[in-house]
Amino acid sequence: MQADERTGRDTRAAEEPVTILTVAREAGVSKTTASDALRGSGRVSERTREAVARVAERLGYVPNGSARHLRKASTGTIGLHVPEVLTRSSYYMSFVFGVVEQAARHDYDVTLITSGQRRSRPPRVDGLVLGDPLGGDPVVESLMATGLPTVSCERFPGSRQADGVVWSEHAAMLVRLLDHLRESGASRPALIVAGDESDWAASVHRGYLEWCAAHEVAPLVRRVSFDASGDEVRAAARALLDARQAGGPLDALVCAPAGAAAEVAPLLRETGVRLASCVDNAATRQSDPPITAIDLRPKEAGASCAELLFELLSGSAPMGTERVHPIELNIRASTRPHP
Repeated sequence: MQADERTGRDTRAAEEPVTILTVAREAGVSKTTASDALRGSGRVSERTREAVARVAERLGYVPNGSARHLRKASTGTIGLHVPEVLTRSSYYMSFVFGVVEQAARHDYDVTLITSGQRRSRPPRVDGLVLGDPLGGDPVVESLMATGLPTVSCERFPGSRQADGVVWSEHAAMLVRLLDHLRESGASRPALIVAGDESDWAASVHRGYLEWCAAHEVAPLVRRVSFDASGDEVRAAARALLDARQAGGPLDALVCAPAGAAAEVAPLLRETGVRLASCVDNAATRQSDPPITAIDLRPKEAGASCAELLFELLSGSAPMGTERVHPIELNIRASTRPHP
């Protein structure tokens, strides 16, 4: 055996391909034992597993991902669906990166599917991740009808449910945000929110209404489309401000859609109305003043969805598993008490 003095690896790796048979021969075990040891499966002792791993590292062995997927009768790919209207959102870009990075750790590729893609056959993937699926989306309905293992980020507001769900306590976090506004001196917050076709938007709306009922505050809500433009959001904010000028004691505004708070910030600068966002991003952090926002941690959410899907595929998690994804409230100058 010839070893490189600097790395300790067998120099034969540069002369001939190192296969699982090479590793098995060097470790003094069978091919099946070597394969099970490296995959973490089978009845292999921890001592043997560690010994095989050391040999594989020394030889520079790299598993053949394509061959492994072929043996498992899998495609080596998972599908990721996000609503087409949201692919411009920085939240969903981060979510996608989280899914892709986690898939890479499992030696899988990711196929992106949007609601604009009408298919005559199911996608050739081993399973699906659905990013905040919208109720009434026919593509989501058809994907969930394929029978493929499916994980959704938030629950699907339709007749079907995914095999696994990663969800966050949006209503509870909004109540926490509204409590902060009340402590800062705001007595009647208003809400701009999308429709209930999204479980996330419906949860935000529910949390707002529950808080208003608990504090005997008359709700002030303006609904906008899920992919609301800046003009639509600003029009909703102006309508709420007009109601305030007519005598309504509006003194805080919470914007649910991503990017909405930054769009309306210029309208509120001279009004004394506090401003908060249900989605944190670069615009809320860099606004003047910086905007209080809920950090949904989208990259981590994507990674969590992908990991749950792989656990469903391997059988290490049962169908119907639900996991709570933690989110955070970042308090900034836009909602602090005025001098």
